[in-house]
Amino acid sequence: MTWLHDWTGILTGWVLLAIVLSGTLSVFRPEITVWMHPELAGRTADPVQASVAAIDWLHTHAPHSPAWYLTAAGPRAPFTWAVWQQSDGQFVQRALDPSSGAPNTIRDTLGGEFFYRFHFELQLPYPFGRLLAAIAALALVLALVTGIVAHRRFFTDFFTFRPRKGQRSWLDAHNLLGVTVLPFHLIIAFSGAVTLATLLLPWGILAAYPGAPARFGDDLSPAMSARPAAGTPGTLAPVEPILRDAARHFGPDGIAQIYVYNPADAASTIIAIGGNGTHVGFNTHVLRFDGTTGRLLADYREHRPLISASAALYGLHVARFAPLPTRWLYFICGLLLAAVIASGLRLRTLRRRRQGKSTEAVERLNAGMIAGTPIAFAGYFLANRLLPAALPDRAGHEVQAVFIVWGLMLVLAIALPSARSWRVLSGLAIPALAGVAAFSAPWLTGVEQGTAAVAILLAAGFAYALSRRPPPSSRAN
Repeated sequence: MTWLHDWTGILTGWVLLAIVLSGTLSVFRPEITVWMHPELAGRTADPVQASVAAIDWLHTHAPHSPAWYLTAAGPRAPFTWAVWQQSDGQFVQRALDPSSGAPNTIRDTLGGEFFYRFHFELQLPYPFGRLLAAIAALALVLALVTGIVAHRRFFTDFFTFRPRKGQRSWLDAHNLLGVTVLPFHLIIAFSGAVTLATLLLPWGILAAYPGAPARFGDDLSPAMSARPAAGTPGTLAPVEPILRDAARHFGPDGIAQIYVYNPADAASTIIAIGGNGTHVGFNTHVLRFDGTTGRLLADYREHRPLISASAALYGLHVARFAPLPTRWLYFICGLLLAAVIASGLRLRTLRRRRQGKSTEAVERLNAGMIAGTPIAFAGYFLANRLLPAALPDRAGHEVQAVFIVWGLMLVLAIALPSARSWRVLSGLAIPALAGVAAFSAPWLTGVEQGTAAVAILLAAGFAYALSRRPPPSSRAN
């Protein structure tokens, strides 16, 4: 079990670190999007009115798109997030102004959507990114279970930490961090693997739906599928009464998402999906309207036990049900999981060095990934403030900045001796994170204050780590 635990972590540790850090940031996905749209600071939005404005704008500027996918505004997100397909087949993702419904009044940025998508797609084409994330999630489950079996002194580890003991201290830290929030680690890893299970085990679907695997999605979520297009032009009914009716049906849960299928067709369909602010399960209440008449076609509530269990697991993973204190708890536990992974990677090189084996190349890559990933993610926030607001394809340039910075950090780590790599990259992380805190000014809103506080605390952590690093000439652990 120890051998399997070690090699599972070694083979997937770097990918898992990036997945966990981006997923941890995704807990505050709407807040990050607000931070990266300073034009929205302090604003509020009515979800129905903002959605109506967004649909009106899309009706004018994307009338022939096969579908509009809207995430409704809410207390955490004073904007409508819209996804639609252009005539060239490319999908567009934009935050839409809650008053005008237009995207051009606020800067072009993916905001927190980048971290959310990167968390399970790794910026790779479908299905390769999702498949890699699914394998990594399953590997994390395996690493956690084998770690539990391998640590015979499981509960004793919770109360054991011996500082300044070299490899022993790293092992104590690894065990302590892993045991402290183990239930969270297990639930996050298992629910992540279940969420992507159809990529890991597709054969049952292929056997049950030969030649038409898309029918699986229709049976999984029968109320959310589109009606076939009639092929004749049609006009959407007034949308505001439809959405007001949906809001009444959902009650305190409110409207989470709105899908408009075939908006210019006589067989258009409007799907309204309820939120999960009062329960964990996600996407369990769906309303289906005829787009041209506004007539309610179906009021669907998910009661199938297996699908409800899957919805609950997904809800636990994405934490959209969570109030603010719980989201902060998720965030802290996510950082602890990243620390478990990072300490495990570091511990492996210390063990091999003690055995007289060369670890220089791996240690350099460890520095590039463990210290370089936070710097690259900080670069995303900095690019949001430094790039011109009117720059074409601005959102794409922000994402490019992440990988440019990441690549530079890896090159720098590989070019320098490992002891110096850790010191240099830790030193670079401090001004990068301090810059994020500075750009959060004037620190008047909770989003600005929270972002600045997290950046300052992480910068302080790197400063402490830098102060504890031995001189480059030393071989101390």
